[in-house]
Amino acid sequence: MAEQSDVDVVVVGAGPAGSAAALELARAGCDVILLERGPFPGAKNVYGGVVYGRVLDDVLPAWWEDVPVQRWVTRRSTMMMTPTQALTVDFRTDDWGTAPYNGMTTYRADFDAWLAGKAVAAGARLVTSTVATELLRDPSGRVVGVRTDRPDGDIRAQLVIACDGVNSFLAKQAGLLPDTDAENQTLGVKETLALPRRTIEERFGLSGDEGADVEILGCTGDIPGGGFLYTNRETVSVGVVLSLTGLAKSGRRPEEVLADLKAHHAIAPYLRGAELKEYSAHLIPEGGYRSMPKLTADGLLVAGDAAAMCLAAGIWLEGVNFAIGSGLAAGRTAAEAIAAGEVDQLGGYRERMERNFVLTDHKNLRGAPHLVLSERVQQRYPRLLCDFAQEVFTVRNPEPKPGLGKLFRRTATRHGLRLRQLAADAWAGFRVFG
Repeated sequence: MAEQSDVDVVVVGAGPAGSAAALELARAGCDVILLERGPFPGAKNVYGGVVYGRVLDDVLPAWWEDVPVQRWVTRRSTMMMTPTQALTVDFRTDDWGTAPYNGMTTYRADFDAWLAGKAVAAGARLVTSTVATELLRDPSGRVVGVRTDRPDGDIRAQLVIACDGVNSFLAKQAGLLPDTDAENQTLGVKETLALPRRTIEERFGLSGDEGADVEILGCTGDIPGGGFLYTNRETVSVGVVLSLTGLAKSGRRPEEVLADLKAHHAIAPYLRGAELKEYSAHLIPEGGYRSMPKLTADGLLVAGDAAAMCLAAGIWLEGVNFAIGSGLAAGRTAAEAIAAGEVDQLGGYRERMERNFVLTDHKNLRGAPHLVLSERVQQRYPRLLCDFAQEVFTVRNPEPKPGLGKLFRRTATRHGLRLRQLAADAWAGFRVFG
């Protein structure tokens, strides 16, 4: 790789963040190498949700015309669950089923390869099956490239953009991330199950390319976390996201928690007769704004999961769009610094994201991870709301119906919740989401 040793920028990781950064750099005329450790972009990537592609509107106009979509999400449900109950808020809209769309389900192997292909078409050089093993530094300590696992694989560059995922090796080597950060990470485990397309559409009430996304609270027992169920064309994906520290304390295995979710009477009918196609697991950085590392070092920018950009705010569970947004910002900042001959001036990276949705949303919702993973939100409130719904809809003739206020107070008391606690949590929720 000696002929590739002098480039403007090396981007490490061809996930959404890395490909977005490489796309911006290539369009700006920079000589950029995009490194990917897998045999192709997306080979090593796992996620358990929906891609919100509107972040691409200004970058790839009409991106929806050739993106490898499985289904356009037109149904979004939030389910609160106990071992014997489930209460669901179900929202559907025709608006999300037409361009420019809102969210989509897609396979990461397809989506990542598509976005990396856009970067390559713009002029980036994609190098696969290659691991960046070390940062290269000059005598002053400034990052000047990366060492790879290929013979003679040093690649020297004016700047390096680390998009190598959660627990980023490069960010740790630069001193931007702690060696361990279990408190701010969760483990996502997912099964992809095959079902006939018609069966999926009948069970989820869909037609054509319509898709469903079901987010679940209260399904992980005493382990803080949540669950999900979403549809592809001829598969459904079901999974759980679990606090690492909570999982360790529980003594349970993640596949046991997932098996319990699949067996729940609110979920099992969707999955009946499905064939297991894939099991996967991955770490997710869910600490949000308060756990983000410093985003730059001399000669280095960090983006995507490597910078803890995943938004886990209960109501909003988004990762790929934040990765793309941070990658675009990193690429633009690097291109401007190179064009100006001021590669040591990278402060515009954070400023750029503070002006767009990436850090604005994270900052505004910085209290959400702590609130969402609290014991009351995780366990007591799902039970409270399910029991309250059961009380409301249970007919006890010849007894007269009690008032809803009385029913709610009685149910709250039964769960050890006082009105003062409810008011405090409501105020905390308003401060976070209001």
